[in-house]
Amino acid sequence: MAQYKIQRKKGTPGSTTYAYTAAGHNECVPTRLHDAADVDGGKLIMGITYFVPGGGTDFGANPLESIYYILEGEMTLKTDTEETVLKAGDSYHCCGGAAKSVTNTGDTVTQMLVCLLPPQA
Repeated sequence: MAQYKIQRKKGTPGSTTYAYTAAGHNECVPTRLHDAADVDGGKLIMGITYFVPGGGTDFGANPLESIYYILEGEMTLKTDTEETVLKAGDSYHCCGGAAKSVTNTGDTVTQMLVCLLPPQA
């Protein structure tokens, strides 16, 4: 195992990014940048999800502490108590188990940086 991992930009030599299918995600391409298993004692997961207009996630909860950071575009975030639009430069941080959904209600592809922390045993 390694103490660190450098990730190169998607499509460049040395890049190990990969797209995957995520349950409850629609009209988007989730792309993994870092897995917890990349480094000794790793716990964090990080990726970028590309949402086309109208794309988003089903309303629901997962056990992962999550941070969403909008790199480009905008997403409408719904929680149990509110609805708000997140624009480039905005972020959202929630505990594991918090119900939410995001939907690209804009007219361009939205890029959202996603950082996840699975529950710790």
